[in-house]
Amino acid sequence: MARRAGPDASRWTRRYRPAWHASARLICLPPAGSAADFFFPLVQSMPSTVDMVAIQYPGRQDRDTEPCVADLGALADQVAGAVTELADLPVALFGHGMGATLGFEVAVRLERDDVTPLGLFASGSRAPSEPRAVPLHQCDDDTLLAEITALAGVETQAGADAAIPRAALPVLRGDYRAAETYRPAPHTRVRCPILALIGDSDPTTTVDHARAWQRHTTARFDLHVFYGGHCYLNSCTATVVNTVSEHIAANLAGERGR
Repeated sequence: MARRAGPDASRWTRRYRPAWHASARLICLPPAGSAADFFFPLVQSMPSTVDMVAIQYPGRQDRDTEPCVADLGALADQVAGAVTELADLPVALFGHGMGATLGFEVAVRLERDDVTPLGLFASGSRAPSEPRAVPLHQCDDDTLLAEITALAGVETQAGADAAIPRAALPVLRGDYRAAETYRPAPHTRVRCPILALIGDSDPTTTVDHARAWQRHTTARFDLHVFYGGHCYLNSCTATVVNTVSEHIAANLAGERGR
């Protein structure tokens, strides 16, 4: 019998487009400091065979009265609980930045509950086993804001424009604390395939950093390099959507063939 999304799933998930005849569900996990609508451009281009569901973390937008979860393991526990309620269709996970690492931990938890994802799409992120850079969550406000601005590829502006990101500092700092204090359990691997996706000029993730994701799966690993920086998704949306949807279709066909 198909499961219905309960109140916990509805609190955590956001849909921006119906997909009544979808054959698979793609759970999207935003990067540090972002909200569910980070994935809106991908939703607009994704074929209707894929039901895209974005995760809304506490502390932002319509959940701004809730405290940010600054521990990645605790966040993964809660997200996995919500995703399990959506497993009436085969589920794949797409995470960008912090969301990729979170997706890995969510996949670990789903597999413990006998829900094996179709795949994990790890975007713009080092593998969990790769050393992290200097911990930004311990930096002063200006340094943290400058780093976020550089990753977005937008010059910092003075005045009112600068006040908007400063208002988001508590969420940014909490997310970076979760990502930068995270340590994977030794030798933890998932059974689902992993596809790593990066921009060729991403200052945070090299090809070697991304290729290290293959250590974390017992299944197939692939790597796709796109033109752009950390936010390559903005300029390569159509290509990314084609890549992801093709992998979902192939993995789904493989599952049905077993």
